[in-house]
Amino acid sequence: MKTIAVAIRYTLITTLILGIGYPLLVTALAQLGWRDKANGQLIVRHGRVIGSALIGQTISGDGYFHGRPSAAGNGYDATNSGGSNFGPANKTLIDRIEADVAAYQKRNPGKDVPIDLVTASGSGLDPDISPAAALYQAPRVAAARRLPQEAVVRLVESHIEPRQFGVLGEPRVNVLRLNLDLDALQVSR
Repeated sequence: MKTIAVAIRYTLITTLILGIGYPLLVTALAQLGWRDKANGQLIVRHGRVIGSALIGQTISGDGYFHGRPSAAGNGYDATNSGGSNFGPANKTLIDRIEADVAAYQKRNPGKDVPIDLVTASGSGLDPDISPAAALYQAPRVAAARRLPQEAVVRLVESHIEPRQFGVLGEPRVNVLRLNLDLDALQVSR
């Protein structure tokens, strides 16, 4: 009986310390030191949350930059994150990629389509595209918005984020942030 009482006390103490105290401490430190990151890097405009810099969104229309295709549920569904698990020889995957390449080449004939515009990321939630993918779309976006192509290219170049710590990952462009600044550029024109 004494052993059971010790076990119950030990369980209660460790539950309080590790199950309640530690998570509260870590949450408080994250909120104090890295509030933006701890809260999902939400992007707010006019008092409304319009997205997160960490999760891609379905964006359509010729006047906007498009992100990578998403295999996560019904397009960038964070509750269904994951790739399609189609192998490189899968007919469905090949047909989709060929159709996407044909659509991009119809809009921008004679130019190679950057691979990240037609392939989904492993999570299906990637918010970024390569600088080449953003620059590839610049003529279409400029024409649709009746903006000088050079202005749109400069905007893309200003959004290129370098490799993390100079060595990790690849240079990238956040599609949501780029499109928001594109809207601001259009308004200020």
